[in-house]
Amino acid sequence: MNEDLTLYVAAFVDEMVKVGVKDVVVSPGSRSTPFAIVMAEHPKMRVHMNIDERSAAFFALGMAKTKRKPVALLCTSGTAVANYLPAVVEAYYSRVPLIVLTADRPHELRDVGAPQAIDQIHIYGKHAKWFVEMALPEKSVEMLRYARTMAARAAAVAMSAPSGPVHLNFPFREPLVPTITEQTWEQIEAKESSYIDVSIGKRTLENEQFQQLYEQLARVEKGIIICGEMDKPGFAEAVTMLAKTLDYPILADPLSQLRNGMHSKEYIIDSYDAILKDEKIASSLLPDVVIRFGAMPVSKSLFLLLKYHPAITQIVVDGEGGWRDPTLMASQMVYCDEIEFCNRLVELGAQKRRGSEWATTWQTVNKIAKETLLEAEKEEQLFEGKVFIELSELLPEHSVLFVGNSMPIRDADTFFMTSDKQIRVIANRGVNGIDGVVSSALGASTVTEPLVLVIGDLSFYHDLNGLLAAKLHRLNATIIVVNNNGGGIFSFLPQATQEKHFETLFGTPTDLQFEHVVRMYEGDYRKVETWDEFRHHVKHSIETNGLHVIELCTSRQDNVMKHRLLWESVSREIGEFLEKRGKS
Repeated sequence: MNEDLTLYVAAFVDEMVKVGVKDVVVSPGSRSTPFAIVMAEHPKMRVHMNIDERSAAFFALGMAKTKRKPVALLCTSGTAVANYLPAVVEAYYSRVPLIVLTADRPHELRDVGAPQAIDQIHIYGKHAKWFVEMALPEKSVEMLRYARTMAARAAAVAMSAPSGPVHLNFPFREPLVPTITEQTWEQIEAKESSYIDVSIGKRTLENEQFQQLYEQLARVEKGIIICGEMDKPGFAEAVTMLAKTLDYPILADPLSQLRNGMHSKEYIIDSYDAILKDEKIASSLLPDVVIRFGAMPVSKSLFLLLKYHPAITQIVVDGEGGWRDPTLMASQMVYCDEIEFCNRLVELGAQKRRGSEWATTWQTVNKIAKETLLEAEKEEQLFEGKVFIELSELLPEHSVLFVGNSMPIRDADTFFMTSDKQIRVIANRGVNGIDGVVSSALGASTVTEPLVLVIGDLSFYHDLNGLLAAKLHRLNATIIVVNNNGGGIFSFLPQATQEKHFETLFGTPTDLQFEHVVRMYEGDYRKVETWDEFRHHVKHSIETNGLHVIELCTSRQDNVMKHRLLWESVSREIGEFLEKRGKS
């Protein structure tokens, strides 16, 4: 039995490595012992131990998101499996490939009161792209090929469009300790290449369809391109060429990877959220057609523009064949690789459209908005929006900026503007949760450095356990905690008018002293009072190994007031420009 178990698991693990899954995040446990030991013994498998299952799952998610490749995740039976659910849900909606491996009691020990046994079959429901209840281990040639086939298939399904998590459940009988020897890998007939080569192609259209789309767009002057979260190498160059060909401005979300890099920024509009907050201004800038790539952008003002103007023709391009239309106003759904779509239309539009007043107007109002918003640079008090203005200068080339949800991602949208620096901006926007963000960022730090995470105090509190990974694996990361002592985002919502219950139900101040927990995990903690201190500690943390946590405390009330004053200034300046233009 022990040899059956060893060879069966070894075949599965070896095939995972062969198809490119070389990282696994392991949560400790007894029933998963066969996998844990075999993975640790495999010469090409990298094992990342993470004790807390919820943190482990988000750690794996951050790693897979940054690598753009599947990462495996292993746990024992029971509630350990359930603790993976939040990250599995995020992976499903953000299209991150995860391979979740859960150990289980054998069938005879299920539903009979055995300890640490729950119903793990389809536990993730529709949030797992694919589920398989694996066969009990055997060492026959047929079953070893079966184990390899399932490993290759899991990786292929996780990566196939749309990418996402898969779940394989392994029932194991005791004894659980495998017997790995030098001959083990020979016994499973290991060879250099994978046993099954899975080819995954790209979606495209017929030539006639490309021609029809180009002719449709070439007739429309008032068009815009909207780019939400899109982390795809080569897309920035392709879509900016399309914008130039059509003379369409690009409204670029911070997660589109279009605001930073060496590609052309001529058509990039990065202050559209502030521009569109004024309904009168938004009405004067209504497009006739929209081409949208990626997930729906962070900006609510843009979302409302699309939702409440059904006359706009919305063309949603999705190379992974999903249905990203929360406005319910899409006119055309185009299932085509995004880079292919841009390149083919550029080829058809060899003659660039003449520069139009439409594009020039967008570029001008964007310039006005940026100049007005950058007045925040003069703020001497600690203002949340200025954090991102400072980071645009402080972050070195090839940095990763991981952004927490709620206020941080919205401030990144408003204040993290275009530059030629190669900076990759990442966030967990699948379901926009504030849980697991620390762990996801630390998982990302295993792939690339330097990494800076900007996170709110409640989100930081939610994932304090995640800091253990930095200590265990000697990770290098800078965490900037913007502490407004509660849920800052609610101060911008209608709930803020309910003063009687607001603080108890929405503000939720905690008055936590984060210094103590950072010290517990052997991190360097700094609380800054001035922008000079902030600049000094950010620079030092990026240049120094280890975990660094920089906290700045802000006022929720002051933050709301300063944001609204800036938005009012943007509306006023743009309104004056449009009025003068109308009179000329």
